[in-house]
Amino acid sequence: MVTKTQQISIEDYNYSLPDERIAKFPLPKRDESKLLLYRNGEVSESIFKQITDYLPEGSLMVFNNTRVIQARLLFQRATGAQIEVFCLDPSEPHDYERIFQETETCCWICLIGNAKKWKEPCLSREIEINGQKVTLRAEKVQSYGETHQIRFTWDGGFSFAEVLDAAGELPIPPYLHRRTEESDLKTYQTVYSKIKGSVAAPTAGLHFTPEVLADLDAKGFGREELTLHVGAGTFKPVKSETIEGHEMHTEFISVRRSTIEQVMQHIGQIIAVGTTSVRTLESLYYIGIALSSNPDATSDELTVKQWMPYDEANNRLTPVEALQNILNYLDKHALNALVTSTQIIIAPGYEFKIVKGIVTNFHQPKSTLLLLISAFVKGDWKNIYDYALANDFRFLSYGDSSLLL
Repeated sequence: MVTKTQQISIEDYNYSLPDERIAKFPLPKRDESKLLLYRNGEVSESIFKQITDYLPEGSLMVFNNTRVIQARLLFQRATGAQIEVFCLDPSEPHDYERIFQETETCCWICLIGNAKKWKEPCLSREIEINGQKVTLRAEKVQSYGETHQIRFTWDGGFSFAEVLDAAGELPIPPYLHRRTEESDLKTYQTVYSKIKGSVAAPTAGLHFTPEVLADLDAKGFGREELTLHVGAGTFKPVKSETIEGHEMHTEFISVRRSTIEQVMQHIGQIIAVGTTSVRTLESLYYIGIALSSNPDATSDELTVKQWMPYDEANNRLTPVEALQNILNYLDKHALNALVTSTQIIIAPGYEFKIVKGIVTNFHQPKSTLLLLISAFVKGDWKNIYDYALANDFRFLSYGDSSLLL
């Protein structure tokens, strides 16, 4: 059955975003960005470093601690043509933690720029790690339409994490229309980023400074972290007329048992930092639903499918019951963390189960992120975006922020 949500016309989520409103670089001080406040349908503004003044008492802030990797690798052919290999997801081993520790070879699912020029079986380039010359090679193993499995091999006994740090380029968003600069290596990471794996930053977190985090602690707000590795699909515009034709990308998530316990204790008080944290937290509910009918599910069977939330049969538990199912599962398998993936799409018609507030930037027209915001503010996104456009807010990844309650 096609739901009302699937029939949403993406043209209804279009707005005019002049290029000069897209922030090409961040402000010199992260926490001095503007902060739009949306409370009870009213819009006002402040400055980000004062965010703790506006959080409801007892709020638990949930952050995505993923770290952006230098995923863009450039190879030069003998003819002079440049081939770009963009690492998306680990393939062999199919595990983020292990793949960065590999010391000779590994495979990734990649996008290839200038693919038609790649004629030879193997591309190679010389790099330097700790003063030592290393040869990095890339060969195509298999193609799957737009993506390809690429095997990397290298010498010198260095880890793949060291290879990427030496050879890779940080992939800043395509809409910035500029090359990555030295400054991006710092400014395009959150101050609390830890777990390598994203090809784009969870940008709502870019506004936080150690001072703002200390202010949260001083005022008694809880802080928890989870991991969602942001995929390149986050920039994929909806090209179909209705969102039914848009396939959401699948992203890796990892949530510690202790975090799930804290979320359970703070139902009704959860503030998600960024749309990636929203998608992870809301996915937990549907993982709990899946476990109620299949308590012995494998990690792959727990992946939240795109349209799962829009089936009434998948909305029958309370959030606490769903989260308890996950805790029981972790206990049964002696696991400290839930590791799976999500393909969830949150769009108007979605009923939020866990998230009560969102810290987020201003998103592209006709994007799935804008659909998520509209779902959260019950269709009132235009009011928010009109205010931001009329009051000199800066847009997209390096732009200003909002607190939606």
